[in-house]
Amino acid sequence: MSDLSALAFIGVLSIVCQWGAWRLKIPAILPLLLTGLALGPWLGVLAPNAVFGDLLFPMVSLAVAIILFEGSLTLRFDEIRDHGRMVTHLVSIGMLVTWVSVAVAAFYLTDLGWELAALFGALVVVTGPTVIMPMLRSVRPTSKIANILRWEGIIIDPVGALLAVLVFEFLVAQQGQGWWHALQAFAITLLVGFAIGYAAARLLAVTLMRGWLPHYLQNVATLVVVLGVFAISNALQHESGLLTVTVMGITMANIRGLQLDDIIEFKETLSVLLISGLFIILAARLDANAFAQLGFGAALLIVFILVVARPLSVWLSALGTDVTFKEKLLLSWIAPRGIVAAAVSALFAIKMQQAGWESANLLVPLVFLVIMATVILQSLSAKWVAQWLGLRQPPAYGFLIFGANQPARLIAKALKQHDVAVLLADTNWEHIRQARMDGLPVYFGNPTSEHAENHMDLTGIGRVLVMSPYKQLNPVVAMHFSDWFGADKVLALPSNEHDAAARYQLSQHYRERLKLFNSHCSFSKLSSLVFQGAQVKTTNLTESFTFADYQQRYKDSAIPLFALDERDICRPFTSDDQLQPQAGWQIVALVSKTPETSE
Repeated sequence: MSDLSALAFIGVLSIVCQWGAWRLKIPAILPLLLTGLALGPWLGVLAPNAVFGDLLFPMVSLAVAIILFEGSLTLRFDEIRDHGRMVTHLVSIGMLVTWVSVAVAAFYLTDLGWELAALFGALVVVTGPTVIMPMLRSVRPTSKIANILRWEGIIIDPVGALLAVLVFEFLVAQQGQGWWHALQAFAITLLVGFAIGYAAARLLAVTLMRGWLPHYLQNVATLVVVLGVFAISNALQHESGLLTVTVMGITMANIRGLQLDDIIEFKETLSVLLISGLFIILAARLDANAFAQLGFGAALLIVFILVVARPLSVWLSALGTDVTFKEKLLLSWIAPRGIVAAAVSALFAIKMQQAGWESANLLVPLVFLVIMATVILQSLSAKWVAQWLGLRQPPAYGFLIFGANQPARLIAKALKQHDVAVLLADTNWEHIRQARMDGLPVYFGNPTSEHAENHMDLTGIGRVLVMSPYKQLNPVVAMHFSDWFGADKVLALPSNEHDAAARYQLSQHYRERLKLFNSHCSFSKLSSLVFQGAQVKTTNLTESFTFADYQQRYKDSAIPLFALDERDICRPFTSDDQLQPQAGWQIVALVSKTPETSE
């Protein structure tokens, strides 16, 4: 296979793996790693060392630098404090307990030696949002558990990466030297990494905040600066570059007033491409005999990580918190390893092999085994464990409402009164502020962003109502959540009457979702009715007062919005008119103030 064909082949396979993971609702890391293993050690189709030659190491180094920088951009210190003692303890006490316990176990159960065992322990402390989020959507644990696991994954991603980088830097510094010289070299590495990383972050932040770069150059310039700083740091102090870019990302994430949304979105897109290709390449590099060399000790080590190290870290982290016994059990079982562990371990292994470290070739297959074991075992069993412990939520019937305008807020308040889970999302801060004053749960920002995927609490949410006037963003939101929840779970309003009459201007896929409430109900009509004083009212249906009687009584003065059946499952009315409310149901409608209906 030629170099060009190999690159194109890897690119196509990476997209196929990402698509397959999306369809199967599993972490993408699993099909990527399995594909790499199949192409490399199992079938011998792809040989990365032969294809990329001397470019392999620099290419992997730069890719990992970008991944670490992008991950560190998510570490905001104020968010650590805002998410409870359990999360804070897990990313501090729990991380250190996991590192030390796994390192000790790795030393006694494998042939890694103390240094590599310590590095392995640091690598596997990281869970990460890319593997946690798909699992949470499948398992549907209680809101408390979901929030703890989600925020642990978000925060420990950069914190664990920083720990792994520091351990690696120390090992490199002390190689072949006495402890005093090793500490001196390590101190210089820390000084260079923190000084250059902090200075570069501040300089780049000033450049961005003062508008010295045009908007279209900001993302590319940030990428170039990160790569340049990485190279300069390595030139000044051997192997300090990874620490530098990690510090740079953390510093930028905590600079007040610095808008990073566009940069984060660009880096996330780039990271998806890099990670997808990188994992296939790294897995393909593994020796077919590497897993066999690990021996029975590797299996015991994985068991130790699953049933000793993680529970120990959870139980110690839970001291002084209100986490119950059952909640500790579930938290102890859900901790899949992911992106940082695989990418960083492969880079460290290459560097340490080049430096002459014995047993460094065992590091990557051992980390990959941990990743596959935790992802596969926990993905298959976590749902059953949550159900057994009584910590699994029922099917999600709540609504994410895109739009926090007045009609949307009025409808959301009515749903909340019926104990229907609701979440309002909007890019308009004034609308979000009003919704917060009304006591409604909100998300400020674009709900299709990566930030929303990591931060927006969708516990109990299984359907989407698009009720905003944003013509350009509405179809994007509808398409995005159709992938998440299914096309039949996303309904939308036309933004005004003209849009309802001129639907040919919209894509066919979006037009199919313009069914919310009825064919004559547009966003403009709802807004007008609410402005004129219309209210959301609930009416009980009985044997003597049927839905037909309801329609006869209110006629055009009421727009039926939702029907709640005997199980209190809320069903939205649509233009299809397929909903047939029965006796014992409740009708939630927007009722105009008319002489016939006013009290």
